[in-house]
Amino acid sequence: MCLNILCLPNRRFCTVEHRAKSLAGSSYVAVPEDSSFLQLLLTELGLSGSHKSYVAARDDCLYRPRSPAVELRLDGKGTLWPVLALSQAPLILACLPLVDIPSEPRPPLANLLSVSQGLTFLAGLQTFLLGSAGNLDSEGLVSRMATLPSLLLQVCPLGTLLDTPQAVTPTAPTVPTSAGAQKQPAWKTGLHRGRATVNVAVVETVRSMQYGSPTRQDLWDVYGTVTCKCEVEGVLPNVTVTLSLPHNGSPLQDILVHPCVTSLDSSILTASSVDNADGSAFSGPYKFPFSPPLEPFRLCSYTSQVPVPPILGSYQLKEEENNLRLSVSLKLHESVKNSFEYCAAHLPFFNRNQMGVVDVKVSSGQLDVSKEKNLLVWVLGQKFPKSHEVTLDGKITFSGSSQGPSDPLCTGLTAYIKLYLKVPDTTLSGCFVDQHSVQVYSSAKPRIITSRELLSKEYYIWNSTGPAPVSSGQMMI
Repeated sequence: MCLNILCLPNRRFCTVEHRAKSLAGSSYVAVPEDSSFLQLLLTELGLSGSHKSYVAARDDCLYRPRSPAVELRLDGKGTLWPVLALSQAPLILACLPLVDIPSEPRPPLANLLSVSQGLTFLAGLQTFLLGSAGNLDSEGLVSRMATLPSLLLQVCPLGTLLDTPQAVTPTAPTVPTSAGAQKQPAWKTGLHRGRATVNVAVVETVRSMQYGSPTRQDLWDVYGTVTCKCEVEGVLPNVTVTLSLPHNGSPLQDILVHPCVTSLDSSILTASSVDNADGSAFSGPYKFPFSPPLEPFRLCSYTSQVPVPPILGSYQLKEEENNLRLSVSLKLHESVKNSFEYCAAHLPFFNRNQMGVVDVKVSSGQLDVSKEKNLLVWVLGQKFPKSHEVTLDGKITFSGSSQGPSDPLCTGLTAYIKLYLKVPDTTLSGCFVDQHSVQVYSSAKPRIITSRELLSKEYYIWNSTGPAPVSSGQMMI
């Protein structure tokens, strides 16, 4: 995998640019100067500091960003894609992988090996610079930045990724390397000594766009990650983690794995969400043998095409002179565990005067009103009622003397509800890790800890009586 690296300091590889020219021919788009590239990237990420809050090429609802892969438009000179970017204050790390297949039509990101390698590289570089805990250490950061040129020479000679940068300071106690039959790899800075512990966490994130209209198709998708922290003795210990699904679980697709995975069944990697499901998709178990690094790491990520979102909603607004009458219904799907760490619905109202009288009732939970922000926060608590359905009804007058928050998108009856939820000990696909399926080849019996949870991100329910943004195609991670 070949790439150009942009950080501070930045690094270009002329060998990569030469290969890109040869592959692209007349359609080749040259990478601009460093300062121009940086400004384009900051603008795309919304960090440019410009007074323009709305940038049409970035914020138009017809544009579907596929974070963390963004595209940079070069003022009529073409488009750079895919630019991978990871941001964690005070660093923005980015790289431009070489795509060695035609970029038009756009291939799915999951099918591009250079993209998965680039993301792994940036994540490793981020851990190297900030440490595995992600805490800012100014002096340590400066010293590590000074070692970047020699680090890149080792892990990425001539732009070809050979290894992944690792944290400078391991999170577990270490002892000096001793001579033995096994050679300790350069990326492993020490050895663990003590009780063996393996911690595996499965986290699924669900997104949804619901319109409540027979002419608009509701959209949702699920993205899962499996993170591990392995404290196991040995130079290259062997660990196997198995992901399982219930008999009615949704098969895992678009699986990307960490470079430490030593072998993998080919049927695991070929399952893609862009293919039409024919009922023959591999449904597990998914075995991942690997030799773990010392610090926590992402073992794999995946998507899953679940049949329904966890909460189905209906949102209706009606304008009545200076009043706005609203009706909301939320229903928890029966397959979802009715036990939340938190669940709340935010109802913002833009481009109106500040709220006056708020006469709204809820069938369950608690309603908080912020008139300054023109915002209703409906806290649903830890459980839905036995009916699995809750409602909100009432009317609001916007008779305040000052203007409330503005938004260029939500004008008139264009409005939305945004859901925030976290459900412990469950996943929407049904994916789980059985403690007994985790195999550790160690002289001491390890302690195995597993967990799973479901989170929401960008979970919107649009008002069905007003226009909603156009979303072309399927939502993409």
